[in-house]
Amino acid sequence: MGFWLELAASGLITGGIYAVVAMGLNLQYGLMRIMNISHGEFLMVGAYLTWWAQTILEVNPLVFLPVVALVLFVVGLVVYRLCFRPIAKTAANVEIVEARSLLVAFGLMFIVQNLAYLAWGADLRGYTFLSDSVEIAGARFGANRLLVFAFALAASLALLAVLKFTLFGKAVRAMMQSPTGAQLVGIDTAVLHPTVFGAGIALAGVAGALLSMVYEISPSMGEPYTVTALIVITLGGLGSAGGCLAGGLLLGLVEAFGMHFTSPSLKMILSYGVFILVLLARPRGLFAR
Repeated sequence: MGFWLELAASGLITGGIYAVVAMGLNLQYGLMRIMNISHGEFLMVGAYLTWWAQTILEVNPLVFLPVVALVLFVVGLVVYRLCFRPIAKTAANVEIVEARSLLVAFGLMFIVQNLAYLAWGADLRGYTFLSDSVEIAGARFGANRLLVFAFALAASLALLAVLKFTLFGKAVRAMMQSPTGAQLVGIDTAVLHPTVFGAGIALAGVAGALLSMVYEISPSMGEPYTVTALIVITLGGLGSAGGCLAGGLLLGLVEAFGMHFTSPSLKMILSYGVFILVLLARPRGLFAR
């Protein structure tokens, strides 16, 4: 029983990170139709900032989390203004926004990744943080992994609460449902779009900071998380923050149990298999309404 609990916990911990990353990308794409495939690179930046703070400044990674979120939020505002705002202003329809933003994000992905190589090199980096194990119900878990899951779940639930219970969240949901109608009732897209884009980048940075507490990091670590985020968005349904949380946890469990019964090398095959099955059986997502 302890072994199965450990396996399930491993899947949920990974799934919690998937959910945080996917929620940020889902906000950007669901609201503005910006296909930001450089999203994972900002996760990598968050991971490196946390590593730098812990190893050079000796700051507790948990204490540094709000700083990472704030720095990446400001970076997101700058990136939106320089790279994506001109596209949104000049594009005639959402299809053009999607196509142009995809091309711009490709270039941005390689720029950020290569800047990271120049700044930190290609070597794997890491640090030790709360590596002691904790026993729960006969199963042993790394304290850092439990903490990462708790913070990932808290960040996801906090975003859900903001979207559901605040005026800002209602404006975001209104824009996702009917952009024209939302503008007719006075919602200011000039403020909402950069704020939401920055919040999405901030979530990616927080996910990267959490990952750095458990895994070694490298400049190329972000790309697979972007792909996984797209799979989670497909599972949960476009524009559904709750679906992202459920889809991320579900995908984490599928990968954990699937790799146990097959082979760790089949991880991406399992993920893409789920992705294709959902596209064929329920294109709008498992949790879309």
